[in-house]
Amino acid sequence: MGITGEQLRPKRFISVDVLRGWAVAAMLLVNYPGSWAHVFAPLEHSEWNGFTPTDLIFPNFLFVVGVSIALGLRPGASLLKVWTRALRLVVVGMLLYAVAMWGYDKDYFRIWGVLQRIGICYGIAATLALALGARAQWAVIAGLLLGYWALLAVSGGYAPLDNLASRVDTWLWGVHNYQFDAATGKGHDPEGLLSTLPAIATTLIGVRAGGWLRERGMTHLLMLGVAALLLGWGWSLAMPINKNLWTSSYVLYAAGWSLLLLALCHWLFDQRQWPPFGRSMGINAITAYAGSWLVACVFEKWGVFGAAYTQLAELLPTHEKLASLLVAAMFVGLWWLLMWAMEKKGWRVTI
Repeated sequence: MGITGEQLRPKRFISVDVLRGWAVAAMLLVNYPGSWAHVFAPLEHSEWNGFTPTDLIFPNFLFVVGVSIALGLRPGASLLKVWTRALRLVVVGMLLYAVAMWGYDKDYFRIWGVLQRIGICYGIAATLALALGARAQWAVIAGLLLGYWALLAVSGGYAPLDNLASRVDTWLWGVHNYQFDAATGKGHDPEGLLSTLPAIATTLIGVRAGGWLRERGMTHLLMLGVAALLLGWGWSLAMPINKNLWTSSYVLYAAGWSLLLLALCHWLFDQRQWPPFGRSMGINAITAYAGSWLVACVFEKWGVFGAAYTQLAELLPTHEKLASLLVAAMFVGLWWLLMWAMEKKGWRVTI
């Protein structure tokens, strides 16, 4: 069996809401700088192979999606409801990109995206959590990671645009990928079809972590986190850590950090009962993400980000990157206050 009634006694872990909230806040911080030409290196994704703190944000959010499945999905839950929610996330993601075409003057509609990947991973991981036991879930994780490694390895490796994941996305979607080179006819999407397979593994690791959080506590999370870091680093000697391709080594390495962060948050907010700073962003995470996207499109169209950056850059003439970061921080602060006000009023928007 998968999830059982005994395993799903109602219990809300503040640590999970806080970790989700900080993940969303980090998304906003890196997505909306005052100037893309002036960004501190840790706030940028790796250009291709490698790992920066920013590369942890999205897998950490997917990891928390998995944790939430383990803690909140009741036995016998309707798969129709699960997949209805998954489809809503996909549709909202596509609608956001339609708005982005207007706000950022884009010529082509992008098929894939963050919410699309979250919806697909949520639907599949929730289905597997209901249908399979812990050992079977670990077997699926191993199969996805080993299978993806084999697919990329035997099909030409990990070179930009020439790897199997990029070739599949180019063939299926063409100009509707995140990147497309008209001269070569090659494209790539970091949230594309094939790389969604290891992203499902990321979410399933979160499912297993949620079970351990509920049943075994912090020690096992720490042990698994250290093990995942070591395995991911070791695997990177054969398969590079690469967020763009969501490589199997990247899955384990990012999961290691996510497990350690979850253990830290559990200790601070569940056990020591620290004030749950960030929880308001976590309980309305999709609202903050989608709402900030829509407002950012309007700001971009009206030149608000550029104007704010120009004003701050004049005040900090030798600190362009700091000025750019301050614009992003003010935007995060705006949404932090809005989500705090929603929490105070008891408003919670779910998709």
